[in-house]
Amino acid sequence: MNEWEWQLLEDRVKFDSLTVGGVEFRVGDRVRLRPRPGGDIMDMALSGQTAAIESIEQDYDGKHHVCVVLDSDPGRDLGLLRQPGHRFFFDVSEVEFVSRDETRQMAVKPRILVAGIGNVFLGDDGFGVEVAKRLSERTFPVGVRVADFGIRGLDLAYALQDEYEAVILVDAYPRGQHPGTVYVVAPDLAGLTNEGHGAVVEAHAMDPVAVLKLAFSMGARLTTILLVGCEPASLGGEDGHMGLTDAVATAVESAVLKVEELVAQLLRDGKVSASDNSNR
Repeated sequence: MNEWEWQLLEDRVKFDSLTVGGVEFRVGDRVRLRPRPGGDIMDMALSGQTAAIESIEQDYDGKHHVCVVLDSDPGRDLGLLRQPGHRFFFDVSEVEFVSRDETRQMAVKPRILVAGIGNVFLGDDGFGVEVAKRLSERTFPVGVRVADFGIRGLDLAYALQDEYEAVILVDAYPRGQHPGTVYVVAPDLAGLTNEGHGAVVEAHAMDPVAVLKLAFSMGARLTTILLVGCEPASLGGEDGHMGLTDAVATAVESAVLKVEELVAQLLRDGKVSASDNSNR
């Protein structure tokens, strides 16, 4: 449930803590979101993400809800200055307690950002989002952050200011090859840096090149950027196809394995070179 929907409810009661099944949830604790099957598309898109409990509230029917702010939200530290839509409400059965040890590990500043990007409503353009979803279910070492940015270009530009040592973007990437072909490409950072000034990014659109130019113009210090791309069969929904085509859906697992391989190599020696070798 989004914040604006929750504001329609009255007679809410707030709690500092709540014990469910022997597990105590307190304001400030970290939780992992596990929305129930059959929920709305927004809830399902947040499945597997971690968040901080901002409040625990009870509605007029006596039902408890946990209000959370996503760890991946660039505006998570703005407090009262946040705009509506940055807080989400879940039933207590839809959150999973994150241990103190894992919370301490999460406090370690990430070295590597893996960013899934794309529009799930435009056919194979949702490839990066699906890969990010799969990756969020895997276990990565401390220092690796996986996030689904979807079409939130400005959010990604701001996130790139966090001085990551390496960034791996995952997106549909047409190169005229067979649909489902997975590539690893290194953008020309010199060209992006020189042309960064004046870059314009729409608030609800994702142009990776424009986002990188804007990030550099804002002072981002990025030395390693890689793109794990997949040759699409259908972009823009021009044929009315919703969701990934069969060839691209099959390539999701290959991309997941490729990202894991790149992350391991980056953590091992800090150097990764792009390759035109495809993976099907």
